[in-house]
Amino acid sequence: MKVILIPAFPSRRRGRKEVSFRPIAGFLFFVSLVIGMAPRQASAVPAYARQTGQPCQTCHVGAFGPQLTPFGRDFKLNGYTLSDGGDHFPPLAVGIQSSFTHTAADQPQSPAPNAGFGAAGPNNNFAVDQIELFWGGQITPSIGAFIQETYSEVSNGFHWDDMDVRYAHPGELFDMNYVAGITLNNHPTIQDLWNSTPAFGFPYVASSMAPGSSATTQIDNMLAQRVIGVGAYSMWNDWLLTEFDLYAPLDRSALNALGIVPVSGATLYHGATPYWRLALQHGFGDHYFELGTYGLQAENYPGGDQSAGTTDKFTDIAFDANYQWTGNRDHFISAHTTLIREQAKLDASSILAGANSSDRLTTFRADLTYSWHDTLVPTVQYFNKQGSNDANFWGTDNGSPNSAGFITELAIVPFGKSSSFSPFYNMRFDIQYVTYTKFNGTSSHAWNNNSLYLNLWLIGAAW
Repeated sequence: MKVILIPAFPSRRRGRKEVSFRPIAGFLFFVSLVIGMAPRQASAVPAYARQTGQPCQTCHVGAFGPQLTPFGRDFKLNGYTLSDGGDHFPPLAVGIQSSFTHTAADQPQSPAPNAGFGAAGPNNNFAVDQIELFWGGQITPSIGAFIQETYSEVSNGFHWDDMDVRYAHPGELFDMNYVAGITLNNHPTIQDLWNSTPAFGFPYVASSMAPGSSATTQIDNMLAQRVIGVGAYSMWNDWLLTEFDLYAPLDRSALNALGIVPVSGATLYHGATPYWRLALQHGFGDHYFELGTYGLQAENYPGGDQSAGTTDKFTDIAFDANYQWTGNRDHFISAHTTLIREQAKLDASSILAGANSSDRLTTFRADLTYSWHDTLVPTVQYFNKQGSNDANFWGTDNGSPNSAGFITELAIVPFGKSSSFSPFYNMRFDIQYVTYTKFNGTSSHAWNNNSLYLNLWLIGAAW
């Protein structure tokens, strides 16, 4: 069973760290390396398949993460500890993603000038997005983990990626069941059970070779791998989830040691960052619903510059909803939506860059997925960002951060089923098109930023 995580990188969608890839022979070498391996989450990791004896489709919609089924959410809630009773010390899994990106118009600058395999051109770029190492599963009957290390061509080196280590304790109180636990993680929302929150929200793969909007809320993966936190959570009677986490920032030396780049000139977070989560879930026959809220408060030094003697302060409050039709696994339907509203008090940026004293940014996303026999998985998403005008903060020509459009995608997953040749190997091929109706505050020529993205993702158990 796989729980799939998708690496977190700043900017929607934490943009995959890609680079121009000229030697196609190198890609074939990596394919041969990975073909002895399977999926990821906490990412759909084949390690979980070994541990549970279940194929990927048991935990994941479309037989490949990160979309979770009800069984997959329970597996994660209970700390990745469910096992078939065998001796399964958490093994390694390996994954590789390679891609091709085409944009409607050539870009004025290379999207990856310092890539490990050579600078990217203005258009039509092949890339090895990343090579991934996963370690995860049951450590003790009550403790489990998902830990990822990633090689990025952008930095031309390994860096720590998403991590979620859990202690979970199921029990019964007042004739009602509960699960209480503790999570140690490095990315707010990575520990969440639903695919409406940023860490595991659609799109599950995305190109960093394509243009992206300039504005992103803090909770939308901006703190990923730049903080470390611990939290407590509980699920009461299988319907009410509550959680509270507290994150501490990592300084430049820690970020450098962990391979997070860039360090020089990068935003540094300051002080404790609280994160909260409240969600209600319930199933009505073949229909499953979730409705919740989540949010955080964060402070940072923009660009790492502390000379202003103060920080920018952000409060993000979000709402989300999920729906799944679970009546027939050959025809599975799921829908997710989230609304994130950020209020920013820009004490530092107003001094350092002449930004407004305060700004707001609202992000809305809604997507619908249909899975046919866990093999063909089309998805469509509408996205919209709107905020206050501030040319010195957003960096857009007209001062507006507003962007909107659609993402359409077809994922093809030939394996990951009980009938597949092995439950420990999987692959996914994505054909994705991003259409902008508005980009960084203007509808004029927004289509220039449209992009076609082809992604091949291979993953399997290393042992």
